[in-house]
Amino acid sequence: MAQHFNTPSAIQIVDFNLFYAKAFYDLNHEWISKYFIMEDADIKSLSDPQGYILNKGGHILIALFNGEPVGTCALLKEEEDVFELAKMAVAPKMQGMKIGKMLGEAAIERARRIGAKKVYLVSNRRLETALNLYRRLGFEEVPMPPSIYQRADIKMEMNV
Repeated sequence: MAQHFNTPSAIQIVDFNLFYAKAFYDLNHEWISKYFIMEDADIKSLSDPQGYILNKGGHILIALFNGEPVGTCALLKEEEDVFELAKMAVAPKMQGMKIGKMLGEAAIERARRIGAKKVYLVSNRRLETALNLYRRLGFEEVPMPPSIYQRADIKMEMNV
């Protein structure tokens, strides 16, 4: 049964199901292609969210506006109590409506509920709006280890 989060607008945050697979791919492909290039790791996770994320203990949240998918966010299970916040995307026409904040808060709350102790993310310093959101959500910069993504040049984490 899909869980719905309370939000102060016409936006609903719901659990992923295969009906949203194309939107999950398209929303992420759109922002990645705008700033960077799609990498092998992107193609693998976006083309098979069930196998790459959900079947490995991860979660994907979808933001709906009047039933239309307009945002995504994933929690990838790294270890038993460590998750990566990833694949956060909001449709350009919906940016500025706090959807990223709602997705981030819902993902952090989900991480707490499933017993996570730490959530981290990797990003790029060019994405100042995203980095500011992550800081407001409580993430702090930590040393950047090697990443599977060439574009990743900053790591942030938070204890939940």
